[in-house]
Amino acid sequence: MTILVAYASAHGSTRSIAGRIGAVLAGRGLRADVRPMAEVEDAGAYEAFVLGSAIHDRAWLPEALGFLARERDALACWPVWLFSVGMPAALRGPWRHFGAKEEGLVRDDLRTRVTAVDHRLFSGVFLREHTSLVGHLLFRALGCRYGDYRDWPRIDAWASTITTRPALFGRRRPRPRAGRPSTVEENRPSRPLSPR
Repeated sequence: MTILVAYASAHGSTRSIAGRIGAVLAGRGLRADVRPMAEVEDAGAYEAFVLGSAIHDRAWLPEALGFLARERDALACWPVWLFSVGMPAALRGPWRHFGAKEEGLVRDDLRTRVTAVDHRLFSGVFLREHTSLVGHLLFRALGCRYGDYRDWPRIDAWASTITTRPALFGRRRPRPRAGRPSTVEENRPSRPLSPR
């Protein structure tokens, strides 16, 4: 079984986190194919998915949302884990609660698009050159600080929960045969996976 670890990255943080997740999976003897979502030609060739995107304006990047829509049938057939990369750890003082609020908004939107085993929000690297002048002024006014906020132990711990044991996911329907039209409904698992 090969797990697709696919990502949409704006400045490289999501790419580095996806690479780390792939390395953790490989270290556990699992086959992981780490690649940008834009380079995935046949999602139906995989039997599990770990998908991640940077967050801009409290949403996944357009290319990531496009991937979820385009590969909806394939994603309905196999277990999916999701991760988002934002800046909750950069927030200070009374603004820290916005991180949890952002995670809830992103998770709720993703629930309407794909059924997932789990979703996590991680912090990435945020540098001055990643934002506009207005964004920089707002960022400083909120008391935030630029820096590398990737929490590798937390990322490793989450990646270690990803498993390919089918018994944990209920019974999945097989891929549709060539030449036979399929619908999203007939490819859904008999016991839907509930996002957390």
